[in-house]
Amino acid sequence: MRVFILVIFVSFWGFTNFSVKASDKDVYGRNETEEFNPMDAIIDHISDSHYWHILSYTNKDGQLAEIAIPLPVIIYFRGRLSIFLSGEFNHGTRVVEKGGNYFVLYHDKVYVTGINGNLDLNEDGNPNNERPLDFSITKNVGSMWLSAFFLLWIFIYVARRYENHPSTPKGVQSLLEPIILFVRDDIAVAQIGENKARKFMPYLLTLFFFIWINNLIGLIPIFPGGSNLSGNISFTMMLALITFLITNINGSRNYWRHLFWTPGIPVWVRFFLIPVEFIGLFTKPFALMIRLFANITAGHIIILSLVSLIFVMKTIYIAPVSILLSLVMFMLELLVAVLQAYIFTLLSALFIGLAIQEEH
Repeated sequence: MRVFILVIFVSFWGFTNFSVKASDKDVYGRNETEEFNPMDAIIDHISDSHYWHILSYTNKDGQLAEIAIPLPVIIYFRGRLSIFLSGEFNHGTRVVEKGGNYFVLYHDKVYVTGINGNLDLNEDGNPNNERPLDFSITKNVGSMWLSAFFLLWIFIYVARRYENHPSTPKGVQSLLEPIILFVRDDIAVAQIGENKARKFMPYLLTLFFFIWINNLIGLIPIFPGGSNLSGNISFTMMLALITFLITNINGSRNYWRHLFWTPGIPVWVRFFLIPVEFIGLFTKPFALMIRLFANITAGHIIILSLVSLIFVMKTIYIAPVSILLSLVMFMLELLVAVLQAYIFTLLSALFIGLAIQEEH
């Protein structure tokens, strides 16, 4: 019961943040009287940012203000590396001069401008200005580091506990042990085989817990949550690429022979299968990348869309229904968070198992 009350409280806090930001002047100081656009609000919440938002509030002048942590901006342009905090942009209202170059922040992207900071917008409203190489520590990067430090801390703690008390798991050990055994027995051993599963267990365990923790952080609507790391296609692409490299580097001779010269079929058919099998090399990691990205992003969009109904319909009577449905989706997303971690890890183990299997 206490957990349920806590979930409701945290959800209402996050929804209040959303409603304040959506119903007044935005943090960039633009479009004060413009009609609420749910698409803009949703994209703003699921996109990466150079700020880590903590709280929005209305100041004494009736304008929307926010408390946010400025993050490091690291950009490279015309042979010069510039490092400064995103607070210098003042949420996109200030031009920043570094090394004779002028930069502005527009929709959380850095563009090169003149001294006046004017942007050359095309018909679609996108700037034609040059963009520097951006290596900034954004909110998603900060969230990734946070989850990595948390995993290191918890597993180092558990490992030391096992060294001192190997036969009596307590506390966090009791929580993690069945999960680790599940990944070992039902994923690694089942897909790779008992003899070779041990070699890939560190990667599979890291993959499972890393995705799961980041999915959960993305569901926390208040600081230090609120990021959408698993809904960032660059993040899912790198995870899929690592699985792709591990799979093919460890591929057996039998794996490569079946890939490029499948035995047991007529020679003329093999020439048709070779391009199909070659394309299959890349469709597997591509499917991994898209599946995780799409499922996590869809969950965030649905929850935010349900909250947006209050502002689109402009009536408080829809609020109880909207919030109730959002809470139901939030609880479902808790299941999706672990389910997507399981599916990604399972398919990675399956691809590795198929690549290293011996000839029968």
